[in-house]
Amino acid sequence: MPALAKGSKVLVSGSNGYIAMWVVRILLERGYSVRGTEGAFDEAVKGVAAIEHMASPFHSNVKDPEEFFRPAVQGTVGILKSALKNGTDVKRIVVTSSCAAVMSPPPKPSVFSERDWNLTSPREVEELGAKSPPMTIYRASKVLAEKSAWEFYEKVKSEVHWDLTVINPPFVFGPPIHDIASLNSGGSCSSYTWVDVRDTAMGHVLALEKGEAGGERIITCAGSFIWQEWLDALSSISPNPLPSHAIFRGFPEILEGEKVYQVSYDTSKEARILRVKFHTKVETSKDTLEEFATRGW
Repeated sequence: MPALAKGSKVLVSGSNGYIAMWVVRILLERGYSVRGTEGAFDEAVKGVAAIEHMASPFHSNVKDPEEFFRPAVQGTVGILKSALKNGTDVKRIVVTSSCAAVMSPPPKPSVFSERDWNLTSPREVEELGAKSPPMTIYRASKVLAEKSAWEFYEKVKSEVHWDLTVINPPFVFGPPIHDIASLNSGGSCSSYTWVDVRDTAMGHVLALEKGEAGGERIITCAGSFIWQEWLDALSSISPNPLPSHAIFRGFPEILEGEKVYQVSYDTSKEARILRVKFHTKVETSKDTLEEFATRGW
């Protein structure tokens, strides 16, 4: 697919979400027009040149795996079906997946790439059912949704004029621009790797603009981390951007000696195709706290 022409209309599903709001902002800043939707894909896909499918369920009090599986799979395949049916102008569809679809927490330090799939979480949910931990269910839902997207695309790609790209971010940090009530409203997740929300959003937009991104699965990851590194980053910022809260210094001494990261990613594909300039931990920390301060938190 050639690069998307500036001024083209892009459909963003789940457009009021954390990453999606940044995608919308960047698209508008780069000269595109945007149509947002939370559903009703059959009509929404008409007259758009590209689709960013970003809607997917996540919460920590899931009781039945189908609470995640059904909307994740049906939503992803549903928008592809709508594009097949009514998306006569669509040239590319970008789907937000996750590094949860790439790996499950490993027993020893490991390096993963786009060639890897998390086979463990779906198997665990199949065995444990509703007794599965919520994060295992979430990871399994991302695997099933992404696999369903690729399977559907392979079946219909000879019939359509669009191609598919999947973006796989790890844990996402950074300043929110969507409506949240308080510091306690954000999601939380045990993770080993990270990306700034603005950078993975930029990756979504670049995936529309770079012809060579078509048909690719791309990890957008800034790097690995140990939680103390974030505390050190916060402690290095002066003055404190969020004076209503004291910065906890943690235990800096635990970073002495050789650092061992449990999970890391081979991001050579992203560097070759998208070439995102990633924020540092200090930049992300500072900008996030400044945003919190403007909200009176």
